[in-house]
Amino acid sequence: MPAENGIPYDRIRAIEWDGDRIKLIDQRRLPDRLEYIYLDNLPESARAIRDMVVRGAPAIGITAAYAVVLGACARYAEDPQAWRKLLTPDLELLATARPTAVNLRWAVERMRKVSNTITGDPVPLLRKEAESIHAEDIAANYVMGKLGAELIDDGSVVLTHCNAGALATGGYGTALGVVRAGVASGHIAGVYASETRPWLQGARLTAWELLQEGIPVTVVRMKCSLLLDNAPPLKVRVRGIPPLMSPPRHLSMPSLLRRASF
Repeated sequence: MPAENGIPYDRIRAIEWDGDRIKLIDQRRLPDRLEYIYLDNLPESARAIRDMVVRGAPAIGITAAYAVVLGACARYAEDPQAWRKLLTPDLELLATARPTAVNLRWAVERMRKVSNTITGDPVPLLRKEAESIHAEDIAANYVMGKLGAELIDDGSVVLTHCNAGALATGGYGTALGVVRAGVASGHIAGVYASETRPWLQGARLTAWELLQEGIPVTVVRMKCSLLLDNAPPLKVRVRGIPPLMSPPRHLSMPSLLRRASF
């Protein structure tokens, strides 16, 4: 199912810059209902990150980058001469909102470096930088999806764990980017999604995301996913893995593990 940009299966964006505020899918409500939350300031954004409105390291980092724009806008309006000093504790509040999300501090520090070079109104340049972070993530996911799909034999059935899709990134996804590209190219004929306990990211988020794109998916229990390792139809696991290298955008680099390698 092509999106407006012409790329198949690419209709979901968990994060958007909407005029002068952040628009997020409230992932706590999925799959029962699709709701959006609008963030008008930096403290609200930090709270949304902490409360799991947004999840996934790349998505958290992008949200934080846009939050810096909101924070700088407020501080510049408060004092055009001292906005940078006033913003400093705000950046620390944001960077510590989710200690395990490596992309969060990385994005805050990247935005801080840009802010240190600005004279005058900081909002235009900071917004441009945040949009660049967002666009870079999506572009990398497109490349990752294409390269990953090319490693998979035509007509394969794949198993994916957790959620490393559009909901966890700027768009398209890392592991689910491979699934999207694989379905579009005919390399992938079927998808199993592990429920992924205890938070059920697979059952709640991955299944919802794929169904929104018109990609059939079967949710399986964790124990069943282990049994599928030796099932003849299953060819590949596609999943996110912990960080192996820097920069931190590799945090959710998908690993493609053929059944023979298990």
